[in-house]
Amino acid sequence: MPGHGMEELRLLGLDFGAATVGVAGSDGLFLTAQPLEVIRRKHESKLRQTYARIEEIVAERGVNALIVGYPKRLDNSVGERAEKTEAFAADLERRTGLPVVLWDERLTTVEAGRALNSAGVKRETRESVIDKLAAVVILQSYMEFVSNHPEEKESLLSRIALSRLG
Repeated sequence: MPGHGMEELRLLGLDFGAATVGVAGSDGLFLTAQPLEVIRRKHESKLRQTYARIEEIVAERGVNALIVGYPKRLDNSVGERAEKTEAFAADLERRTGLPVVLWDERLTTVEAGRALNSAGVKRETRESVIDKLAAVVILQSYMEFVSNHPEEKESLLSRIALSRLG
C-alpha cells in the first residue's frame, strides 16, 4: 500500500501475566515504546475488566494493532502460559476487531530485569515496574523488527486495512 507511512501504526504492547497485564504504547513517530500502565485483576480467569480497560486505551489512543508477548519455552515449545496467552489474544482480536500479533517474548522479562538492575532500581519498586517494562521491551523489539523488515510492516498494514473493513 503506497503512501502508508509509519504514522499509520499506532500499536499497543501487552505483557499478559497471571495477575496483571503490562501495557505500553508506541509514540507518534514510531520510534519508542512508552510504559502506560499495569492493569491488575483479582483472579487469573476474571478478565472482563481487563478487556474493557484495554478497549478504552485502544479508543483513547487510536490504536490499530495489538502486540502481545508470547511466552514460549526456551526450547520453542508451547506451555500452559503460552496457551493462556493464545486464548487471551484470540479474545482480544474478537473484542477489538484489531489485528493481534503474538510476539516471542522469551528474553524480554530477563531483559527488563537487567535494565532495572543497571538502572539501580530497588527490589521493592521493581515488582511494580517490571510488568510495565516488559510490555515496553515487547513492543520496542517488535517495532525494531518491523522497521528492519518491510514485508512484516506491509503484512501488518494490510491486516489493519482488512480489520477496518470489518
